[in-house]
Amino acid sequence: MPADFFAKPVQYLKMIGPRRAAAMQKLGLFTVRDLLYHFPRRYEDRSRLLAAGACPHGETATIRGTVLAAQDLKPRRGLTVTKLAVHDGTGIFYAVWFNQPFVKKNLSTGTKLFVTGKVDKSFGPVQVMVEDYEVAEGGDPLGAGRLVPIYPLTGQLTQRLLRAVVKTTLDEARSNAGEFLPAELLGKYKLPVFGDALASIHFPECREDLEKARRRFIFEELFLLQLGLAVRRATVAPRHKEYRCRPDGRLTSSFINNLPYRLTGDQVRVWGEIAADMESSSPMQRLLQGDVGSGKTVISILALLKAVENGLQGALMAPTEILAEQHYLVMKRALSSIDVEAGLLTGSTPKKEKELLLQRLAEGDLKLLVGTHALIQQDISFQRLGLVVVDEQHRFGVRQRAALQYKGNCPDTLVMTATPIPRTLALTLYGDLDLSVISETPPGRLPVKTYAVLPSALHKAYKLAADQLRLGRQVYIVCPLVEESEKVDLQAATDIAEKLAAGEFRNYRVRLLHGRMKAGEKEEIMTAFRQGEVDVLVATTVIEVGVDVPNATMMVVLDADRFGLAQLHQLRGRVGRGGHQSYCILTGNPRTEEGKARLKAMTLTADGFALAEEDLRLRGPGEFQGTRQSGLPELKIADLLRDVQVFQTARQEAIALAGSDPNLTRPENSRLPAEIKARYSGSGGYMGIG
Repeated sequence: MPADFFAKPVQYLKMIGPRRAAAMQKLGLFTVRDLLYHFPRRYEDRSRLLAAGACPHGETATIRGTVLAAQDLKPRRGLTVTKLAVHDGTGIFYAVWFNQPFVKKNLSTGTKLFVTGKVDKSFGPVQVMVEDYEVAEGGDPLGAGRLVPIYPLTGQLTQRLLRAVVKTTLDEARSNAGEFLPAELLGKYKLPVFGDALASIHFPECREDLEKARRRFIFEELFLLQLGLAVRRATVAPRHKEYRCRPDGRLTSSFINNLPYRLTGDQVRVWGEIAADMESSSPMQRLLQGDVGSGKTVISILALLKAVENGLQGALMAPTEILAEQHYLVMKRALSSIDVEAGLLTGSTPKKEKELLLQRLAEGDLKLLVGTHALIQQDISFQRLGLVVVDEQHRFGVRQRAALQYKGNCPDTLVMTATPIPRTLALTLYGDLDLSVISETPPGRLPVKTYAVLPSALHKAYKLAADQLRLGRQVYIVCPLVEESEKVDLQAATDIAEKLAAGEFRNYRVRLLHGRMKAGEKEEIMTAFRQGEVDVLVATTVIEVGVDVPNATMMVVLDADRFGLAQLHQLRGRVGRGGHQSYCILTGNPRTEEGKARLKAMTLTADGFALAEEDLRLRGPGEFQGTRQSGLPELKIADLLRDVQVFQTARQEAIALAGSDPNLTRPENSRLPAEIKARYSGSGGYMGIG
């Protein structure tokens, strides 16, 4: 199909003007492409037309008839009942609308129409409470006598209007339709061609045609998504990086020998994978995935040291200042014995200090730099950037990852996440990366005992916390998410901290930590907590990742049902990091089944990967850890749980195609690059195509 037709704004379609276009844009419908890929959420079978008298009471039915008369009744103020007497060929029934007096003007005597609604035979003549209607004009009816599409709506849009607009646009599209999937794939998997599938997904002639169309678009969506990643990977792999590492040297060996513990089996395996990548001639593109507390930081430090011992520089980018500061402090302590220096650069770094850092970085004197997205500012240049480490990648857009890579000439890239991600989602988000997983936890750690309790039992949770404090341990109190207003959340946290300091924990040192504090103040509080100078830390979710205090053995999460499952798991990961038994108390009174399921799952397992699967099942891929904001295009029709087999097939085909034709220049593949770019170019540079 000509690209310019698909790119046509919906505002210029028949029946659509600026007002309706604005309503459509709320649904994400900006172009013809958006409209035609706005698939029905369900279908109603209105193919059986019965006489009103033959329809069962209380069921929804579609009846065809001719209007005989109309009247408006006003039984009370504010209510208008419009009744049309309709003859269905065997008798008369009454079609009933509420507060829609315009219907009487639109459907004059003699009009032939279809009405769909609930049949009422309670008393007197049959009545139909109309949910939908369509004038029978002799053409192909869109709302009756067939499988009728029901679309997601918003604002002033109606099903009748959207069906009419889609049908008109579809008729024009089919005359211009061109297939872009390779014919070999269509034949291999018995998929209908594009134009036929598009017609059948919106206005199917039968269930079989609908299912064929659905299979086509599920495969198409997953295939194009994976093909974009496979092409990106195939074009990166042949590149030769400017700097290639030698086998392990003095710094990495010294660091491993100075560790107060032995690396786990998983850490040894993963370090071997990363080291081999760094020693190869092609740039490393690897995702390091591990549960909370599994030891990813040690592996990232080893990778950075490997770069340094080969005369290169390394950069680690974290999503928040508090996490960047945590990485910096851990690195500073870990590297002190082997005389390697790291710098810290965030938005709060003083100007003079920043200027000195940048000068040393450009001259090659400073080998390691830790920071936030401040690292990708234009005025920052490295002399020999050999390794880029991106922590908590799901919090960054792909363009931010790429911007840091561009600071070097094809540097090795290690992406880390402490958020366990189901394999299908990981391959969708990071299909251009090799995957390494650390599932073991360091020896000696006890599972965190987790309990979900009602708010009425909060005093018992505080009593258990006081018991831990008497043993010399430390406690986190996590404040609830009140609403999206950061100001309101902050006030709630302040009130809680003051109340606890004056009440349950009045004999202990209580401090408050929140995201709006200045970097210096946050670091002062976290340092005091790490050093045991603060007993109870009342905090917002700034402690969700990166905070490591082995003496903290107790966490109470207030209104835990307001948090996502993955977020709760991350929070719980702040305790249980030492050798003492730790506890996590989740207080809340969930009103929904999903909320109850989240809290129950937290009490049943500490396996982050199992929780991630449950989170994906409960919330869907679009909402999982904010993936819509981090580069994952919203899936229109595919479901990563339901369609896992199709996903695997589509991925295999995408990898095979990218391997045989990485630039997609063969005639049978020539339409694919434009199609991928049109679908995914708006997702933060996700595909890297074009």
